[in-house]
Amino acid sequence: MKRVALALGSGGARGWCHIGAIRALEEQGVSPMAVAGCSIGALVGAAWAAGRLDALEETARALTQTGLLRYLDPRLEQGGVLRGQGVEMLFHALDLPERIEDLPRPFVTVATDLASGKEVWLREGPLIPAVRASLSIPGMLKPVQLNGQWLIDGGIVNPLPVSAARALGGEVVIAVNPNGRGGKAHWEAQKVPSVWQQIGAEKLHEQLPKALTDILPDVDESQSTPRLFDVLDVTIDILVDYVLATRKAADPPDVLLEADLTHFTTMDLFRAAEAIAEGVRITEIAQGLIREHVA
Repeated sequence: MKRVALALGSGGARGWCHIGAIRALEEQGVSPMAVAGCSIGALVGAAWAAGRLDALEETARALTQTGLLRYLDPRLEQGGVLRGQGVEMLFHALDLPERIEDLPRPFVTVATDLASGKEVWLREGPLIPAVRASLSIPGMLKPVQLNGQWLIDGGIVNPLPVSAARALGGEVVIAVNPNGRGGKAHWEAQKVPSVWQQIGAEKLHEQLPKALTDILPDVDESQSTPRLFDVLDVTIDILVDYVLATRKAADPPDVLLEADLTHFTTMDLFRAAEAIAEGVRITEIAQGLIREHVA
C-alpha cells in the first residue's frame, strides 16, 4: 500500500466533516501516515496525529448552542472579536502533546504571515499556538504572535494544504474540502440565519462592549438583509473559493473529497453530527477511487 497523507482544509464548523472522512477511511482499511491541516483542519489533524480524535469527536458532538458560549471570550480590541482563550481551553482539554515534534504521527499546519502575506508551514515548536494561529479567522479571532511573526488563518493563502501533505512524504494525497459548493450561492437570506442569533445573541450582548453591541442585530430581526458578521463570514468564503481554485489547478490532490455543507456558517460548531455524517458520505462515495490510488 502506498504512503497516504491527508490534506484537511479550512471551513470553520464545516470542518467537522474531517472527522467523518477519517473514520470512513479507517473503515476502508486506509491508514494515513501523516496529515497537513489548515484552520479547522489543523485542529482535527492535530487531534488525529496525537491519537486523540475520539476525544475531539466526543467534545464536538456534545457541543450545543448554549454550551458553545463557554468557549467564546468576546472582546472588540486586540485584532479580533474573540480573543481565542476559550479555543485554547478546548485544546488543553484534549490533552495534546506540548510540541509538534512530540506527536506520534507527522503533522504540519499552515498559517499566514500578517506582515508579508506569505504562507507559513509550522512543523515544529509549540503545538497549541501553531494550531491556534492557523485558526485565526480575520476579524473573528485575535492573531497569534509566534516566532516573531503575527499569524492568521492559513486558509487565506492555502485553504487546502496539498503541497504541505506531499512535503510530509505522502505518495498519495487525499484532500478533504469542507467548502464544496456545486454552484450553490454563498448567501441566501432565508437559509442563512445570523451566526450570533444561533448561539444566543442576547447573551453575547451582555458580554460585549457597548461599541459592538450597538451594531449587533436584535435576535428577532428580519433575515432579509445580510448582517455584519454574515457579511464577514461569506466574504471569507468567497476569498477562499478563489484561492482554492488556483491551488487545486496548480497542485491537485490524488483524491479530492468535497463536502456539501453550504447551509453551514463558520460558527455552526454545535452541528457536528451533520458535518461528520457528510464526511462519511463523501468518503464512502469515493471508495473505488481511493482504493485505485492507494493499492
